[in-house]
Amino acid sequence: MTQLLTAFTVFVALHSIPATPGVRERLVARLGHALYIGLYSAVSLLALSWLFYAAFALDYIELWATAAWQGWVTFAAAPVGLFFVLAGLLSRNPFSTTARRGSSKPGAIVAITRHPVLWGFLIWSVGHIPPNGDLRSLVLFGGFAVFSAGSMMMIEKRSRKRFAAEWRQRTQATSFIPCAALVTGRARFGFDAAMMLALAVDAIAMIWLLWGGHAALFGADPLVFLTAG
Repeated sequence: MTQLLTAFTVFVALHSIPATPGVRERLVARLGHALYIGLYSAVSLLALSWLFYAAFALDYIELWATAAWQGWVTFAAAPVGLFFVLAGLLSRNPFSTTARRGSSKPGAIVAITRHPVLWGFLIWSVGHIPPNGDLRSLVLFGGFAVFSAGSMMMIEKRSRKRFAAEWRQRTQATSFIPCAALVTGRARFGFDAAMMLALAVDAIAMIWLLWGGHAALFGADPLVFLTAG
């Protein structure tokens, strides 16, 4: 458990420190945007790999019995979560996490929520809790969920402070809660190139994971779980 908590601390620090005001700007100014994104992505992937390794190294301690219906929760949540993450990273977004530069017109995904990456990560992590009824999975995925929710609150607070009097006007066509602005008529649903690319990559990733990729990476075949009695 010590290694898992250490890995999680490193993961949180890695995603929190560069988000502090001024730190990211200084790193981008020194390294260049492309190199910064490349290095940050590589280090993040290594930290995530260590986190999963530390989790799988723990003994299995069952907390609740698993059933086939729980797998359908993940089956429904994972593609939605991954789509939000991909579309958010590929879209310009002045309010939250993104891999795109500039603060010009936000991407179409921002009309759904101004925190697509973090909502996607939250949906993905919560969706993986029901079919993994053991302590290590609860710590791992529950930790991801808490991290995502906390990051949204932190970024929301900073954005409100940064935009100050312009906040209400700038966020008129978006919302914190997914689809809230669409339901209330404050935003129009759109579909741009970033969302199309995210949908295509999401579909390819899901097909690969279901047909052997998930089993190769994590030792669990979701199709077997879904069809279990």
